[in-house]
Formats: sequence, C-alpha cells, structure tokens
Amino acid sequence: MEKLLATVIQIKASDLHISVGQPPVVRHQGRMRKLDIGGGILDPDDTTGLMKSITPDRCQQELQQKGGADFAIEYVDGFRFRVAVFKQKGTIGMVMRRIPSQFLTFEQLRTPEAIRNLIIRPRGLLLVTGPTGSGKTTSLASMINFLNDNYDKHIITLEDPIEYYHKHKKSTINQREIGIDTPDFKEGIRRALRMDPDCILVGEMRDLETIRAALEAAETGHLVFGTLHTSGAASTVDRIITVFPQDEQDQIRTQLSGSLIGVLSQALLPKKPEGLIAAYEMMVVTPAIRNLIRENKTYRIDSSIQTGRKNGMFLLDDMLFRLWKDDLCEKEEVLLKSSRPTELAAKIAAAERGALDDEDEEGGDEDEEDDDDDDEDDED
Repeated sequence: MEKLLATVIQIKASDLHISVGQPPVVRHQGRMRKLDIGGGILDPDDTTGLMKSITPDRCQQELQQKGGADFAIEYVDGFRFRVAVFKQKGTIGMVMRRIPSQFLTFEQLRTPEAIRNLIIRPRGLLLVTGPTGSGKTTSLASMINFLNDNYDKHIITLEDPIEYYHKHKKSTINQREIGIDTPDFKEGIRRALRMDPDCILVGEMRDLETIRAALEAAETGHLVFGTLHTSGAASTVDRIITVFPQDEQDQIRTQLSGSLIGVLSQALLPKKPEGLIAAYEMMVVTPAIRNLIRENKTYRIDSSIQTGRKNGMFLLDDMLFRLWKDDLCEKEEVLLKSSRPTELAAKIAAAERGALDDEDEEGGDEDEEDDDDDDEDDED
C-alpha cells in the first residue's frame, strides 16, 4: 500500500482504484491508467490485505455490516487520502482520492469574482454543486481558508469524512466528522446553532432533514455553505424544492428565495497540455431571481444568469466556450461537460468560421438585463 500511495503522489494522480481481477488503477489527468506495480493482477486476498492495512476497526465493522465505509487517512508529510472501501461480487474494493496538501487560492482555481463578495455576507445559503469529483470540496476548502486568513469568525464544518485540516488563524475553526463527532448532518447543524457560529459548512445536503436544518440555519442569521450533486443553478433550486412533500413546496420556495444568496456549479475537465481545470457556472441571487424562485419560474433562471453579467453571473457553457477559445481545453472535452452541447457546438463552429462578434462570444446582452429589471418592477 505504501508503494502504491507513493506512486499516486509522485505522478500526481487524483485517485487510486483497487479491485479484484486487475492491477491497481490510477486516475491521472482525468484518464484511467493501469499500474505495473504491486505484483500484477489482484486477487481477493490482496485487496482484503490492502484494505486491512489502512482501515480503522470501526470502519471494518461498518464494511461488514453495511457493505461499505468512508474515512480519511494521513499518509506521510501531510499527504491525506479520502478512502471508500466497499464489497463487490463478494470481494473487497477500494477507491482512494488524494487530498491536495495545500489550499489553493481563488486565483489558482480561477474562482468567479462574485464568490469573494458572497462569502463575507453575514447570513444566507451559498451552494457549491456539481457531480462527484468536480472539485467541490477543494473550492469550499479555499473559501474557508480565505475567511480564516482574513476575518475573525467562528467557523464550524460538518464533514463526512474530514478531508482538509484547517488550523486556527484569524478565525476559530471547529471541524466535526459525521459518525465520530456527531451522528449525522441534521444533528450536527442543530448542535452548531448553540455554538455561537458565524459560518457553518454542511459537507453534503443529501436528505430532506439536512436541507431543512441548513435552510433554518441560514434564515436565523448564519452564513451556511452546502454542497449538492446537481449540475446548474436552476436544477439545484428544483432539486431542493422537490425533496419536500408537495404540500410543503410553496413554503420551502418562499424560504429558499429568502435564504439563498448564490449557487456555484462546477465541472472538472482535462487541461491542455496536461492537468485539470475547473469550469464554473455562477448564479448570484438578485431580486429578479428571488422572484423567479418564489413564483416557481425556475425555467427562466438561465436567461437571468445570461443577462446578469454586471452581477458577476455566467452560464457553464459560456465558460466552456471561453476555455476552448483560449486554447485551454479540447473541443470534445468542453462539449462532454456542456449542459447544451448542440448549442455550444454550433457556437464553436461559428467561431471557427469567424462568424461571431465579441458580444456573441460573451454570451449575453446588457440591454436584455434592463428589460428583466422592468419585468421585475411590473411584478412588484
């Protein structure tokens, strides 16, 4: 196991996969690669032995009872890994994700400028969304680190498991691990409200009770960061609302429209010539978007984002187009991550022909935004 982890660190792979019937496999720059170390093809005894060499007793017990367990380990020199152990076809499998040992800055992550303003708000709900492995944890860690470097706040994180370790700097940071320090996210949020927090990070808003508790925490004057496995701002709003029973949805819509301050959606794609780069979608909740959420018109959110450039908003496809145009990513890669691949392909084709002007490339029109504001006045 030490040899395998040393290889992952040396080649800067993101994940290590251990499964019976093949050699160890790493994900390197987004691609899966078999390793020719560790004695060739793994058999059930190999994977069981590798699992036992790093898995705490409590997690081995959970693996036997529930068929899987998650935890984090420290390897050497501050290198940490998030580990998922599981049963498959009656044998043991494992996936280990390398947790970067240093916090990345907003500049390194190319984080949208609007985030700086949102994370210093006194209250509200800020969501970071995207599929598994899109860098949500890294983005949130950099936000917490930015606050810790610059502001005197009390920050409580609820994580499953704890990945990045934060030291107390300007802020006081208490990190609580689900299953060790608190039984679940809902209970963790409830307890956190009695701990004089300024900011609460909820590692995963995966069920109705956790979402309800997070909304109430944001309503009662705290800044709450949360993550969801959704792609895009509009689908994030829909996902939160549809988790609740039909008879509660109107009330939740009103609650969410008052609490939500922004949604950062992200995807991770291979960068030329090597490495990975994040593509973002940024929604800042303006009065116009607040109305759309409250009135169940989420289908109009994308056009509000598109015309909200002055508030720092943009759609994922606009950033994907920019990554292609700046020659940072291949056309095929940006189209794979696109929410509207046909439209993006047409836009790229037009750009290749030289048929786009600067305004088309930016993906928005300021005049439309004024129309939106007029609509908003009419609605009021």
